[in-house]
Amino acid sequence: MRIAFIGLGNMGGGMAANLAKAGHEVRAFDLSEAALAKAEERGATRVADAAAAVEGAEAVVTMLPAGKHVAEVYRSAVFGKAPTSAILLDCSTIDVATARTVEEEARAAGYEMVDAPVSGGIAAAEGGTLTFMVGGTDAGFERARPILEQMGKAVIHAGGSGSGQAAKIVNNMLLGVTMAGTCEAFVLAQKLGLDPQVFFDISSKASGQSWSMTSYCPVPGVGPETPADRGYDGGFAAQLMLKDLLLAMEAAQAAGAYTPMGGEAAELYQRFVERGGGPKDFSALIKMIDDSWTPPAEAN
Repeated sequence: MRIAFIGLGNMGGGMAANLAKAGHEVRAFDLSEAALAKAEERGATRVADAAAAVEGAEAVVTMLPAGKHVAEVYRSAVFGKAPTSAILLDCSTIDVATARTVEEEARAAGYEMVDAPVSGGIAAAEGGTLTFMVGGTDAGFERARPILEQMGKAVIHAGGSGSGQAAKIVNNMLLGVTMAGTCEAFVLAQKLGLDPQVFFDISSKASGQSWSMTSYCPVPGVGPETPADRGYDGGFAAQLMLKDLLLAMEAAQAAGAYTPMGGEAAELYQRFVERGGGPKDFSALIKMIDDSWTPPAEAN
């Protein structure tokens, strides 16, 4: 299959490589020369621009930073340039309203389109073990699924247009809230004289158990290996968690939903990012909660 892939960042690069590895003809475009060169090394064919990527494509996959980029790329380089027989898959994490608007425009232009944001981080993108949450029609989902399955371990139809984005930001709001709570709990436990490993052994088997505790513990040397054991490098950047939390707060306001815990988590991550923690894994929030985080500029 000829697949256009637009957006070759930390996530998109690995995803495009897995499609090429599966035997597809991947025509790749990104504004970064380094990203293009790496994609070419991993089996993709570089092209001059997004419009060239979609020419003759049977599928178009986009992985872009924000809603404004998604809308711009589809309106300027995909609609009317890709064959209407192509299935369009936007794997970016963007606001629900933009996702629904762009998908409506796609249908009006004669295309089938799905929103298919991902969960799993850079390692999962490289390893082809992402989880895709897909919004769109039943027919669109069935057309998109074989492509997504070659980049992930789970492909779930969340519902109609925009439902993939809704599922992604609500899931990540819950993750942000539980990680903040887990960080607070470990800091309090230690200040009360509890050994972190002992507290982990208790809470991971008791009612306080969560994924943030048992699978992604924010304390080095406790539980399975996580970014905490690597100086909080790699994993899911705090600035991306903040992006998703802000999207969730925007969606909550539009829907009239009361999300006080989500709002508190967003404020915590906003402060952490402003203090220089943006590139670090989101579990590094624990360093700010116990007041031991030193911004990079001050550390040098």
